[in-house]
Amino acid sequence: MLVPEEFIEDAIQKIKEKIGDDKAIIALSGGVDSSVCSVLVQKAIENNLIAIFVNHGLLREGEVEEVTNTFKDRLNFNYVDASEEFLDALKGVEDPEEKRKIIGKVFIEVFEREAEKTDAKYLVQGTIAPDWIESEGKIKSHHNLALPSGMVLEVVEPIRDLYKDEVREIGLKLDLPEKVIYRQPFPGPGLAVRVIGDLTKEKLEICRKANKIVSDEVEKAGIDKEVWQYFAVLTDTKATGVKGDQRDFGYLVVLRIVNSVDAMTAYVPELPWQLVQKISKRITSEVSEVTHVALSISDKPPATIEFA
Repeated sequence: MLVPEEFIEDAIQKIKEKIGDDKAIIALSGGVDSSVCSVLVQKAIENNLIAIFVNHGLLREGEVEEVTNTFKDRLNFNYVDASEEFLDALKGVEDPEEKRKIIGKVFIEVFEREAEKTDAKYLVQGTIAPDWIESEGKIKSHHNLALPSGMVLEVVEPIRDLYKDEVREIGLKLDLPEKVIYRQPFPGPGLAVRVIGDLTKEKLEICRKANKIVSDEVEKAGIDKEVWQYFAVLTDTKATGVKGDQRDFGYLVVLRIVNSVDAMTAYVPELPWQLVQKISKRITSEVSEVTHVALSISDKPPATIEFA
Protein backbone atom coordinates (compact mmCIF):
# COMPACT_ATOMS: atom_id res chain seq x y z
CA MET A 1 0.00 0.00 0.00
CA LEU A 2 1.26 3.46 -0.93
CA VAL A 3 2.23 5.73 1.96
CA PRO A 4 2.44 9.19 0.33
CA GLU A 5 4.77 10.76 2.90
CA GLU A 6 7.25 7.89 2.63
CA PHE A 7 7.10 7.90 -1.18
CA ILE A 8 7.75 11.66 -1.34
CA GLU A 9 10.70 11.49 1.04
CA ASP A 10 12.21 8.50 -0.77
CA ALA A 11 11.64 10.03 -4.23
CA ILE A 12 13.28 13.34 -3.30
CA GLN A 13 16.31 11.52 -1.91
CA LYS A 14 16.68 9.36 -5.03
CA ILE A 15 16.38 12.41 -7.29
CA LYS A 16 19.08 14.23 -5.32
CA GLU A 17 21.38 11.21 -5.62
CA LYS A 18 20.67 10.81 -9.32
CA ILE A 19 20.85 14.42 -10.54
CA GLY A 20 23.08 16.02 -7.93
CA ASP A 21 24.06 19.57 -8.88
CA ASP A 22 23.30 19.13 -12.57
CA LYS A 23 20.38 20.69 -14.41
CA ALA A 24 17.27 18.91 -15.65
CA ILE A 25 14.29 19.72 -17.83
CA ILE A 26 10.79 18.30 -17.62
CA ALA A 27 7.95 18.06 -20.09
CA LEU A 28 5.25 19.94 -18.20
CA SER A 29 1.78 19.47 -19.65
CA GLY A 30 -0.23 20.78 -16.69
CA GLY A 31 -1.63 17.32 -16.00
CA VAL A 32 -1.25 15.68 -12.62
CA ASP A 33 1.58 13.33 -13.69
CA SER A 34 4.00 15.96 -14.99
CA SER A 35 2.93 18.43 -12.30
CA VAL A 36 3.72 15.99 -9.46
CA CYS A 37 7.04 15.19 -11.10
CA SER A 38 7.85 18.89 -11.42
CA VAL A 39 7.18 19.58 -7.73
CA LEU A 40 9.09 16.47 -6.58
CA VAL A 41 12.15 17.30 -8.66
CA GLN A 42 12.07 20.99 -7.76
CA LYS A 43 12.02 20.04 -4.07
CA ALA A 44 15.15 17.99 -4.72
CA ILE A 45 17.18 20.28 -7.00
CA GLU A 46 15.27 23.61 -6.77
CA ASN A 47 15.78 25.95 -9.74
CA ASN A 48 18.12 23.52 -11.46
CA LEU A 49 14.88 22.09 -12.84
CA ILE A 50 13.53 23.92 -15.90
CA ALA A 51 9.87 23.11 -16.59
CA ILE A 52 9.26 23.22 -20.35
CA PHE A 53 5.67 23.62 -21.49
CA VAL A 54 5.48 22.83 -25.20
CA ASN A 55 2.55 23.92 -27.31
CA HIS A 56 2.47 21.19 -29.97
CA GLY A 57 -0.62 22.58 -31.64
CA LEU A 58 -2.68 19.63 -30.40
CA LEU A 59 -3.97 21.15 -27.16
CA ARG A 60 -7.54 21.82 -26.07
CA GLU A 61 -9.18 25.22 -26.25
CA GLY A 62 -7.72 27.65 -23.71
CA GLU A 63 -5.12 25.17 -22.48
CA VAL A 64 -2.05 27.27 -23.24
CA GLU A 65 -3.37 30.15 -21.12
CA GLU A 66 -4.56 27.89 -18.30
CA VAL A 67 -1.28 26.01 -17.88
CA THR A 68 0.82 29.16 -18.20
CA ASN A 69 -1.19 31.04 -15.59
CA THR A 70 -1.07 28.09 -13.18
CA PHE A 71 2.67 27.44 -13.28
CA LYS A 72 4.51 30.58 -14.41
CA ASP A 73 4.99 31.71 -10.81
CA ARG A 74 5.28 28.24 -9.23
CA LEU A 75 8.14 26.74 -11.22
CA ASN A 76 11.19 27.72 -13.25
CA PHE A 77 8.81 27.86 -16.22
CA ASN A 78 9.55 28.12 -19.93
CA TYR A 79 6.90 28.21 -22.69
CA VAL A 80 7.84 26.92 -26.15
CA ASP A 81 5.55 27.25 -29.17
CA ALA A 82 6.52 24.37 -31.46
CA SER A 83 3.06 23.90 -33.00
CA GLU A 84 4.15 24.42 -36.61
CA GLU A 85 7.04 21.99 -36.17
CA PHE A 86 4.71 19.22 -34.94
CA LEU A 87 2.00 19.83 -37.52
CA ASP A 88 4.53 19.84 -40.36
CA ALA A 89 5.92 16.48 -39.17
CA LEU A 90 2.40 15.01 -38.92
CA LYS A 91 1.19 16.24 -42.30
CA GLY A 92 -0.50 13.46 -44.27
CA VAL A 93 -0.01 10.82 -41.53
CA GLU A 94 -3.14 8.76 -40.85
CA ASP A 95 -1.95 5.76 -38.83
CA PRO A 96 -2.38 6.48 -35.07
CA GLU A 97 0.74 4.52 -34.10
CA GLU A 98 2.81 6.49 -36.60
CA LYS A 99 1.37 9.71 -35.18
CA ARG A 100 2.42 8.70 -31.67
CA LYS A 101 5.94 7.84 -32.78
CA ILE A 102 6.35 11.09 -34.70
CA ILE A 103 5.06 13.14 -31.77
CA GLY A 104 7.41 11.32 -29.40
CA LYS A 105 10.36 11.93 -31.71
CA VAL A 106 9.62 15.64 -32.15
CA PHE A 107 9.04 16.03 -28.41
CA ILE A 108 12.52 14.70 -27.70
CA GLU A 109 14.06 16.89 -30.42
CA VAL A 110 12.42 19.97 -28.89
CA PHE A 111 13.61 19.09 -25.40
CA GLU A 112 17.14 18.33 -26.57
CA ARG A 113 17.21 21.73 -28.26
CA GLU A 114 15.98 23.43 -25.09
CA ALA A 115 18.45 21.42 -23.02
CA GLU A 116 21.35 22.79 -25.06
CA LYS A 117 20.28 26.31 -24.05
CA THR A 118 20.30 25.40 -20.36
CA ASP A 119 23.12 22.83 -20.15
CA ALA A 120 20.61 20.29 -18.81
CA LYS A 121 21.84 16.71 -18.58
CA TYR A 122 18.61 15.04 -17.51
CA LEU A 123 15.10 14.73 -18.94
CA VAL A 124 12.43 14.13 -16.29
CA GLN A 125 9.28 12.39 -17.54
CA GLY A 126 5.88 11.82 -15.96
CA THR A 127 5.63 8.22 -17.11
CA ILE A 128 3.31 6.14 -14.90
CA ALA A 129 2.69 2.39 -14.74
CA PRO A 130 -0.14 2.13 -17.33
CA ASP A 131 2.05 3.93 -19.89
CA TRP A 132 4.86 1.38 -19.93
CA ILE A 133 2.60 -1.63 -19.26
CA GLU A 134 0.54 -0.85 -22.35
CA SER A 135 3.67 -0.14 -24.38
CA GLU A 136 5.35 -3.41 -23.37
CA GLY A 137 2.11 -5.27 -24.04
CA LYS A 138 2.06 -3.73 -27.54
CA ILE A 139 -1.40 -2.22 -26.93
CA LYS A 140 -0.09 1.14 -28.09
CA SER A 141 3.16 3.04 -27.99
CA HIS A 142 3.45 5.91 -25.54
CA HIS A 143 5.01 9.24 -26.43
CA ASN A 144 7.17 9.20 -23.28
CA LEU A 145 8.83 5.97 -24.38
CA ALA A 146 9.46 6.76 -28.04
CA LEU A 147 13.07 7.82 -27.49
CA PRO A 148 15.31 8.10 -30.56
CA SER A 149 18.71 6.48 -30.61
CA GLY A 150 21.60 8.80 -29.81
CA MET A 151 19.57 10.78 -27.29
CA VAL A 152 21.85 13.11 -25.33
CA LEU A 153 19.68 13.40 -22.20
CA GLU A 154 19.47 10.83 -19.43
CA VAL A 155 15.89 9.99 -18.47
CA VAL A 156 14.53 10.22 -14.90
CA GLU A 157 11.04 8.83 -14.17
CA PRO A 158 10.17 9.48 -10.49
CA ILE A 159 6.58 8.13 -10.60
CA ARG A 160 7.10 5.28 -13.05
CA ASP A 161 5.59 2.63 -10.75
CA LEU A 162 2.50 4.59 -9.69
CA TYR A 163 -1.06 4.46 -10.99
CA LYS A 164 -3.20 7.55 -11.59
CA ASP A 165 -5.08 7.34 -8.29
CA GLU A 166 -1.76 7.05 -6.43
CA VAL A 167 -0.31 10.04 -8.30
CA ARG A 168 -3.30 12.10 -7.15
CA GLU A 169 -2.63 11.04 -3.54
CA ILE A 170 0.94 12.30 -3.89
CA GLY A 171 -0.31 15.53 -5.45
CA LEU A 172 -2.59 16.19 -2.48
CA LYS A 173 0.32 15.74 -0.08
CA LEU A 174 2.40 18.15 -2.18
CA ASP A 175 -0.36 20.79 -1.88
CA LEU A 176 -0.94 21.06 -5.61
CA PRO A 177 -4.13 22.94 -6.61
CA GLU A 178 -7.25 20.77 -6.90
CA LYS A 179 -7.74 21.86 -10.49
CA VAL A 180 -4.37 20.25 -11.29
CA ILE A 181 -4.86 17.10 -9.21
CA TYR A 182 -8.31 16.38 -10.64
CA ARG A 183 -7.63 17.67 -14.13
CA GLN A 184 -9.10 15.32 -16.65
CA PRO A 185 -6.43 12.96 -18.02
CA PHE A 186 -5.25 14.17 -21.43
CA PRO A 187 -2.98 12.07 -23.66
CA GLY A 188 0.51 13.33 -24.45
CA PRO A 189 -0.21 13.24 -28.21
CA GLY A 190 -3.20 15.47 -27.47
CA LEU A 191 -5.92 15.83 -30.08
CA ALA A 192 -3.83 13.81 -32.54
CA VAL A 193 -5.41 10.68 -31.05
CA ARG A 194 -8.88 12.23 -31.09
CA VAL A 195 -8.82 13.16 -34.77
CA ILE A 196 -9.03 10.01 -36.85
CA GLY A 197 -7.10 10.11 -40.11
CA ASP A 198 -4.80 12.87 -41.31
CA LEU A 199 -4.40 16.02 -39.23
CA THR A 200 -5.20 19.48 -40.53
CA LYS A 201 -5.69 22.76 -38.70
CA GLU A 202 -9.35 22.72 -39.77
CA LYS A 203 -9.96 19.23 -38.30
CA LEU A 204 -8.14 20.12 -35.09
CA GLU A 205 -10.30 23.22 -34.69
CA ILE A 206 -13.48 21.17 -35.22
CA CYS A 207 -12.34 18.67 -32.58
CA ARG A 208 -11.32 21.51 -30.25
CA LYS A 209 -14.75 23.15 -30.47
CA ALA A 210 -16.58 19.83 -29.95
CA ASN A 211 -14.39 18.98 -26.95
CA LYS A 212 -15.10 22.36 -25.37
CA ILE A 213 -18.84 21.77 -25.67
CA VAL A 214 -18.52 18.33 -24.05
CA SER A 215 -16.46 19.76 -21.18
CA ASP A 216 -18.85 22.67 -20.64
CA GLU A 217 -21.94 20.49 -20.51
CA VAL A 218 -20.43 17.76 -18.32
CA GLU A 219 -19.29 20.42 -15.85
CA LYS A 220 -22.68 22.18 -15.92
CA ALA A 221 -24.35 18.82 -15.19
CA GLY A 222 -22.13 18.50 -12.11
CA ILE A 223 -20.72 15.08 -12.99
CA ASP A 224 -17.20 16.20 -13.97
CA LYS A 225 -15.72 14.78 -10.74
CA GLU A 226 -17.78 11.59 -11.01
CA VAL A 227 -16.41 10.50 -14.38
CA TRP A 228 -12.81 9.79 -15.35
CA GLN A 229 -12.67 11.20 -18.86
CA TYR A 230 -15.06 12.96 -21.21
CA PHE A 231 -14.29 14.15 -24.71
CA ALA A 232 -15.27 14.23 -28.38
CA VAL A 233 -13.60 12.33 -31.20
CA LEU A 234 -13.63 13.63 -34.77
CA THR A 235 -13.89 10.59 -37.02
CA ASP A 236 -12.91 10.41 -40.68
CA THR A 237 -16.48 9.39 -41.53
CA LYS A 238 -18.95 11.78 -43.12
CA ALA A 239 -22.72 11.49 -43.09
CA THR A 240 -25.62 13.30 -44.71
CA GLY A 241 -27.56 15.73 -42.55
CA VAL A 242 -30.11 18.52 -42.86
CA LYS A 243 -29.31 22.07 -41.76
CA GLY A 244 -31.55 25.02 -42.51
CA ASP A 245 -33.87 22.83 -44.61
CA GLN A 246 -30.96 22.00 -46.89
CA ARG A 247 -28.91 18.86 -47.35
CA ASP A 248 -25.52 18.90 -45.66
CA PHE A 249 -22.65 16.41 -45.73
CA GLY A 250 -20.55 16.67 -42.59
CA TYR A 251 -18.42 14.82 -40.07
CA LEU A 252 -19.45 12.23 -37.52
CA VAL A 253 -18.32 13.08 -33.99
CA VAL A 254 -18.26 10.41 -31.28
CA LEU A 255 -18.90 11.25 -27.63
CA ARG A 256 -16.72 9.29 -25.19
CA ILE A 257 -17.37 9.34 -21.42
CA VAL A 258 -15.78 6.68 -19.19
CA ASN A 259 -15.05 5.87 -15.57
CA SER A 260 -11.80 4.33 -14.31
CA VAL A 261 -9.56 4.09 -11.26
CA ASP A 262 -6.12 3.39 -12.72
CA ALA A 263 -6.65 3.64 -16.52
CA MET A 264 -5.93 -0.08 -16.95
CA THR A 265 -9.66 -0.79 -17.23
CA ALA A 266 -12.58 1.55 -17.83
CA TYR A 267 -16.33 1.36 -18.23
CA VAL A 268 -19.04 3.55 -19.66
CA PRO A 269 -21.34 4.71 -16.83
CA GLU A 270 -25.06 5.33 -17.11
CA LEU A 271 -25.41 8.89 -18.36
CA PRO A 272 -28.27 11.36 -18.07
CA TRP A 273 -29.96 11.13 -21.45
CA GLN A 274 -30.77 14.84 -21.43
CA LEU A 275 -27.03 15.55 -21.12
CA VAL A 276 -26.21 13.37 -24.14
CA GLN A 277 -28.96 15.01 -26.19
CA LYS A 278 -27.86 18.52 -25.22
CA ILE A 279 -24.25 17.82 -26.17
CA SER A 280 -25.37 16.41 -29.52
CA LYS A 281 -27.62 19.37 -30.28
CA ARG A 282 -24.95 21.90 -29.35
CA ILE A 283 -22.23 20.25 -31.43
CA THR A 284 -24.37 19.89 -34.56
CA SER A 285 -25.71 23.45 -34.25
CA GLU A 286 -22.51 25.25 -33.16
CA VAL A 287 -19.92 23.30 -35.17
CA SER A 288 -21.07 23.74 -38.75
CA GLU A 289 -18.86 20.96 -40.15
CA VAL A 290 -20.59 18.25 -38.04
CA THR A 291 -23.90 16.61 -38.95
CA HIS A 292 -23.98 13.53 -36.68
CA VAL A 293 -23.01 12.76 -33.06
CA ALA A 294 -22.75 9.17 -31.78
CA LEU A 295 -22.13 7.78 -28.28
CA SER A 296 -19.39 5.21 -27.63
CA ILE A 297 -20.57 2.53 -25.17
CA SER A 298 -17.56 0.18 -25.29
CA ASP A 299 -15.64 -0.59 -22.10
CA LYS A 300 -11.87 -1.09 -21.78
CA PRO A 301 -11.17 -3.84 -22.65
CA PRO A 302 -11.95 -4.60 -25.45
CA ALA A 303 -11.70 -0.90 -26.39
CA THR A 304 -9.09 1.56 -25.17
CA ILE A 305 -10.10 4.84 -23.55
CA GLU A 306 -8.82 6.86 -26.49
CA PHE A 307 -9.92 6.09 -30.04
CA ALA A 308 -6.46 6.00 -31.60
